[in-house]
Amino acid sequence: MQLNFTMSELLHSDIAEKYNISNTPDKQALDNMLLLIVNCLQPLREYINKPMIITSGYRSARLNGHPLINGAANSEHLTGCAADFTVKGLTPKQVIELVKKSGVPFRQCINEHNIWTHISYKKDDNKKQILYIQ
Repeated sequence: MQLNFTMSELLHSDIAEKYNISNTPDKQALDNMLLLIVNCLQPLREYINKPMIITSGYRSARLNGHPLINGAANSEHLTGCAADFTVKGLTPKQVIELVKKSGVPFRQCINEHNIWTHISYKKDDNKKQILYIQ
């Protein structure tokens, strides 16, 4: 299987770099990121047939709590189970419609502020919940 995603892509954070915040995952988070890539992101990428630009993947607790991120205390980014992304030429609403049609397993797919799409995957809990945050 050819993968279009890398772990470094899911670990990168401009805010972590700028503010010297460690964003090093534990083994479980790394395992979760691999499951997210193989079972969710890559099949979705193949279905959409356009590059997906990861804007946020794994976040350490300190990074997630930074005021510029202000992530939820129970964010799936903390466990490596989630990624935020954009697709050039598609709105988050259009992306969500494609996600629904794709048959790709996911736990949550969220249109966040009509700016990016959040998707999460958990090995044994993929309820295919669609949410919209304004």
